[in-house]
Amino acid sequence: MNHTQQLCSSLLTNCKSLKNLKQVHAYICKTGLDTDPIIAGKLLLHCSVSIRDGLDYARRLFIHFPNPDVFMHNTLIRGLAESDTPQNSLITFVEMRRQLTAPLDSFSFAFLLKAAANYRSLESGIQLHCQAILHGLDTHLFVGTTLISVYAECGFVAFAKKVFEEMFEPNVVAWNAVVTACFRCGDVKGADKMFNRMPFRNLTSRNVMLAGYTKAGELGLARKSFLEMPVKDDVSWSTMIVGFAHNGLFDEAFGFFRKLQQVGMRPNEVSLTGVLAACADAGAFEFGKILHGFIEKSGFLWIISVNNALLNMYSKCGNVGMTRLVFQRMPDKMSIVSWTSIIAGLAMHGYGEEAIQLFHEMEESGIRPDGIAFISILYACSHAGLIEKGYEYFYKMKDIYGIEPAIEHYGCMVDLYGRAGQLEKAYDFIIHMPILPTAIIWRTLLGACSIYGNVELAEHVRERLSELDPDNSGDHVLLSNIYAVAGKWKDVAAVRRSMTDQKINKTPGWSMIEVDKIMYSFVAGEVRNSITDEAYEKLKEIMSKLRVEGGYVPEVRSVLHDIEEEEKEDSVSRHSEKLAVAFGMARLCKGSIIRIVKNLRVCGDCHTVMKLISKAYRLEIVVRDRSRFHSFKAGSCSCRDYW
Repeated sequence: MNHTQQLCSSLLTNCKSLKNLKQVHAYICKTGLDTDPIIAGKLLLHCSVSIRDGLDYARRLFIHFPNPDVFMHNTLIRGLAESDTPQNSLITFVEMRRQLTAPLDSFSFAFLLKAAANYRSLESGIQLHCQAILHGLDTHLFVGTTLISVYAECGFVAFAKKVFEEMFEPNVVAWNAVVTACFRCGDVKGADKMFNRMPFRNLTSRNVMLAGYTKAGELGLARKSFLEMPVKDDVSWSTMIVGFAHNGLFDEAFGFFRKLQQVGMRPNEVSLTGVLAACADAGAFEFGKILHGFIEKSGFLWIISVNNALLNMYSKCGNVGMTRLVFQRMPDKMSIVSWTSIIAGLAMHGYGEEAIQLFHEMEESGIRPDGIAFISILYACSHAGLIEKGYEYFYKMKDIYGIEPAIEHYGCMVDLYGRAGQLEKAYDFIIHMPILPTAIIWRTLLGACSIYGNVELAEHVRERLSELDPDNSGDHVLLSNIYAVAGKWKDVAAVRRSMTDQKINKTPGWSMIEVDKIMYSFVAGEVRNSITDEAYEKLKEIMSKLRVEGGYVPEVRSVLHDIEEEEKEDSVSRHSEKLAVAFGMARLCKGSIIRIVKNLRVCGDCHTVMKLISKAYRLEIVVRDRSRFHSFKAGSCSCRDYW
């Protein structure tokens, strides 16, 4: 390689953007090296794999290069396999077979099989498997390992195991692949057996087991495996933190993070984003603030993914001010995820107009909105009651950006109309959808029927839901609620009887609150203990004051029992969010903001109580329910009673 070739190669290695790459390409053309197979191959490789948004440019390079060799074909196949349209790699492969007489190599099949795995095409996987056998490459370690992944992604663990058993001398990578395949297909026992058969294990093997156990919800086995590990790395700790957080065990996730620091290991990007995600899901604002301080001191703020996790944490913990501040202080090169996170955060808090303004700023900055960004802006329009704007964005998505609406976008539109009380319009929208509506679509309309008390439409929607998801407890409860509000107690009893006959259990309502960096959970009707006794005692005092000073009258329309008013009042007084607020008022310092996370939609009575408490006690209460935030202050709510 001469000096000019070395210079071009070095320049390509240091390229970080498509703009830089085009400049280097221009220099390569100027020096006459654009037809050099080595330089052209490196240019194509960098463009296909290393540069974001460089794949289209790579395709054009490939087309204009005379007589591309196997390496160049494989490079483009690899780039396509890792793209959003992996099936296109097969088209390149077919063209390669037509143009080249050179024998296929293991890389061709490995990249193609990865594409089949990425878009879960069993048919393509089997055809490629046959081709690999035909060319004598099926027993090649690289090809065999990727074949295992293909069958695992398609849900055929038996095929994956068979490929593995036919391998002559599987290495540790192949063993890890078959263990992963078992977990991917839900075969935990099979994974255990394979792991115990392994003649040699490395740290990656043990981390594979940790990841498999946590994803399968086998947290006891994950903990046992973790404790037995002779050596743990940052991946091991990150897996435990993220795994326990995703399974809802936030205290344990925080515990692993603390232990990570105690043993002298430095948290990495994955562990930090994992524990921030746990804080976000649990509403652990105080712990999240401590992490933010640690991130600043440790110099992690330059990492975009950590900033995005901070954005998500603050928005889900109900602090819009800090959400805005983190966004404003982010590095210049914000990703689409950063913009989407801030837009979604503002949407959850009901700041629809501000979310729309940021969406426009994102477009003006040159970042092209994707499907997720449109979900966020439609969500913002829905929760702010901006019906015309929502309609405009829905059609803008397809007409201007060429994004085909997914089921989530249709769901947002149904929610937009339903939340505004336009139930017939929502129903008509569903009927005319070009794709079949899912249970979630119909459930969204049923929820709107519950808010507006439309019994007739609710019954019709419930019939559709019974065909799609007959065992969902939430649907039965919603319909029962609608009947109860209408005073149709016989129908309420019939729904409840149906639930009993089908052994369908109602999802219990729970609420969480963070006090002194410890998460406390309250469940309606749970067995009493010292914590709940303290909450009930404080709640009794609060409710007495609200009746006398605030003129509180319990809203019992939503109580699903044909019982006396006094019993109904007692029923609504035991809701988990009331207990959590009472406990917070008993334990937290005067003037502290009370932050609650609830798994269900907050009921009308609890909403009224929170407003009265905020006024009578001069408190700020932030409640995150299933769909949005409610910030109570001075007797009013940020949702403006639109939720």
